[in-house]
Amino acid sequence: MFDVMQSNTLVINQAANNIIIVEGILQGEKIIESQKTIGHLKNIFQDEVARQKINQQEIVYRVQSHFPVEADTEGGLFFGTTFLNAGMVGDEYFMTQGHFHKQSNCAEYYWGIKGNGVLILMDKKRNCRAEYMQGGSLHYIPAHTAHRVANIGSDELVFNACWPADAGYDYEEIIQHGFSCRLLNKDGKPTLVKS
Repeated sequence: MFDVMQSNTLVINQAANNIIIVEGILQGEKIIESQKTIGHLKNIFQDEVARQKINQQEIVYRVQSHFPVEADTEGGLFFGTTFLNAGMVGDEYFMTQGHFHKQSNCAEYYWGIKGNGVLILMDKKRNCRAEYMQGGSLHYIPAHTAHRVANIGSDELVFNACWPADAGYDYEEIIQHGFSCRLLNKDGKPTLVKS
């Protein structure tokens, strides 16, 4: 912690927000928390019957977000941490819902804190690819690209994100048409398959 200088030239105050780097936990002002349960993710997984058999209150993932500016602020940035639990729905790993950005020309960064996962990316032409995520991995998500993350490990997957405050979210495209690929457990291995 800094001492406040008693001069007219410089005043240094303690930061209003903090991140516990090894855990990804955000603390401080303007932190918003949300979560998605199995019940929230209807028709997201391939096996809807299997999803319905799971306790609908089971948390799949939770998110802490720092919003220092209002949504849609041009030039502003948002920051967040996702905590994605381990689990399966049929042969499919627990995953985030996934989205395009409403302002589709916006890019985003993800980086791994701990755990093992896969970042699934799909462009507007529905071409799909994936990148392995782990603690220390860095992922650039280009503009015009839908993205979701699956937890392929047995422990919680934690990752950070930074994105433009005016990017917005287009979940409807994914709800209506889904991704063109799915990450399934095939013979004990995560395998990207066309859907």
